[in-house]
Amino acid sequence: MPELVQVYAPTRTLQIWKSLLNWLTFFFQIFLQILKGTPCVNQVQSYFGLRNSSLLSSSPQFKPLPVVEEAPPPSAVALSTLQITAGSVPISVEEERLPRLTVVLDLDETLICAYETSSLPTIICTQATEAGLKWFELECVSSEKEYDGKPKINYVTVFERPGLHEFLKQLSEFANLVLFTAGLEGYARPVVDKIDLENRFSHRLYRPSTTSTEFREHVKDLSCISEDLCRIVIVDNNPFSFLLQPLNGIPCIPFSPGQPHDDQLLEVILPLLKQLSEQKDVRPVLRERFQMPEWFQNHGIPTCDFTNVR
Repeated sequence: MPELVQVYAPTRTLQIWKSLLNWLTFFFQIFLQILKGTPCVNQVQSYFGLRNSSLLSSSPQFKPLPVVEEAPPPSAVALSTLQITAGSVPISVEEERLPRLTVVLDLDETLICAYETSSLPTIICTQATEAGLKWFELECVSSEKEYDGKPKINYVTVFERPGLHEFLKQLSEFANLVLFTAGLEGYARPVVDKIDLENRFSHRLYRPSTTSTEFREHVKDLSCISEDLCRIVIVDNNPFSFLLQPLNGIPCIPFSPGQPHDDQLLEVILPLLKQLSEQKDVRPVLRERFQMPEWFQNHGIPTCDFTNVR
């Protein structure tokens, strides 16, 4: 037994020294690799059992992320050209902010129709009431004088076109309203006072504001209202009223108390005005729809250069 112990001791010591030498040799190789700048990654992975570990891989396919520079804040110019998507049509902010449309409205046979009460058959008022047509009577100052020099007072019966008040209400929400009539102020002013209790008309123009031409009298020149004809229209049952600006006119069907179910204001004129309020220039749309320059030519009135709008 003692001999076995003596033989085993030096053998065990030799194995320990060999293991230690192997460790020193291993770390010495790693140290040399580091000094050369090429670490032996595969040996480290193999030794620690991490050959498939992504933490110690140094794949040559790796590329660094590009440097992302912070974008500068948008300038005021960039904001002014911001694009807004409305459906599939991009609309710039500048185009969206169109000035309000100006709508010039005629009075007689466009918004109302009036008769001298003394000459109006009673049955007409009765039939109008039965049909639901609104009407009223009022006093108007005539341009004529009494025998004693005092102004003559006339009594008139006024019939409102169906939908009149709702038409003015909705129209005033997106347009500036101007009343332009060839009637005298003594008659027209009290009528407008009655139908426009909310003062939706920003201006009222009467016969003295009309113009005489070689073709017609009492022509309504829109240039006295606005120099910019791109955003102004006139609605009148008499097309000759806007012969100076035929591309800005909307001819409407004349109204009379015999038409109690007339729907022109709300069903025809209002939708058209809403469409025009979205146009930068109303004239190309109105020319295509009504062809008023050709209509005037057919009635012996030549067109002017300003009618050549595209």
